[in-house]
Amino acid sequence: MKVTGVKTFLVQPETAKPVLFVKVETDSGIYGWGEVYTVTAREPSLERLVQDLGHYLVGRDPLHIKHFTQTLYRDVAIKRGSMDFYCAVSGLEIALWDIAGKHFDTPVYNLLGGPCRGRLRIYGQPSGDAGEAAGADALGRRAANTVALGYSALKFDPFPGPWQTYVERDVERAAVERVAAVREAVGPQVDILIEVHRRLAPRHAIWVAQQIERYNPFWYEEPTPAENLDATLDVRRNINIPVVVGEALYTKHEFREVFEKQAADIINPDICNVGGLLELKEIAAMAEAYCVAVAPHGNNSTTVGLAASLQVGACIPNFLIMEYPMSWESVANEIAKNPLRVENGTIALPTASGIGIDLDEGALARYPYRGPRQRTLLDPSQERP
Repeated sequence: MKVTGVKTFLVQPETAKPVLFVKVETDSGIYGWGEVYTVTAREPSLERLVQDLGHYLVGRDPLHIKHFTQTLYRDVAIKRGSMDFYCAVSGLEIALWDIAGKHFDTPVYNLLGGPCRGRLRIYGQPSGDAGEAAGADALGRRAANTVALGYSALKFDPFPGPWQTYVERDVERAAVERVAAVREAVGPQVDILIEVHRRLAPRHAIWVAQQIERYNPFWYEEPTPAENLDATLDVRRNINIPVVVGEALYTKHEFREVFEKQAADIINPDICNVGGLLELKEIAAMAEAYCVAVAPHGNNSTTVGLAASLQVGACIPNFLIMEYPMSWESVANEIAKNPLRVENGTIALPTASGIGIDLDEGALARYPYRGPRQRTLLDPSQERP
């Protein structure tokens, strides 16, 4: 069996972020789907990178997965990785595992040691009218709406305004008020996961965490810049909420320092940018040795990435919970021939061969890429003094 071609599908629904899918085809008729983590304003360049790297896959045995990814890193990138490179490699690697599972007529998790669980817990986000006012009460109502849909856990970023490292006390207080509003809206039994998006200096992150401890957050995600793990460790040592790190780290080599410094209680690598399915499993094995739980990130894993994350989550003992991109659900149900279904805040383990999901190319064509997502950039007059 040899790879005959690589296709890319850059799609952009009106109500959701752009996503890049990859289809790897073989001379046996078996094909595999992958998904690439997309980055604001870089989607077309990512698509071209996948196509260029996919050129090296044509004519190769698709079952030689590890050798191919190592060859790309060693002989093509010359051991100079980057976010875009790992995003592209992840999409191709996932597609190869999909082919492998179909070739052996079994779900991929059976090729990775077999399942430890039959259903996987997921968390959502505040949902409903996104145009509603952005205040604490509105956030609470949207959180309650998600719980009414059957979710027992949800994640949100309580900080208003741009992602500044040093923030005023009124911004900190607004974040605390929003956490309080969500806790009051959803009750004591629902897990609330606090996202910080790597935006704070340690002193701000510590102050906010100490104020919201009374609301029993499930976790405190990426409180400080990912490139400064010492800052994250400082936060972890001074708060009583589990700290999450990993969305912005790539490959096992960048996670090594997290474990050695004991900078996190939980990691949240994303299968669509960390290096792929096997890389995620290897990172999880490293985490297990350090008593660190794994909660796969999934805001950019819409359908194929979600299915691939389920394959890994099924077979790692230290799986905790995983993200479910609610904003993509209606489109995912349309473009997937066999969409994944949420039931009471969980997803059942797929039983189909491969990663367990297939896409409809005709449905993908209904959502052409329309251009980069726009961000409003502040000018100096709008910045805080």
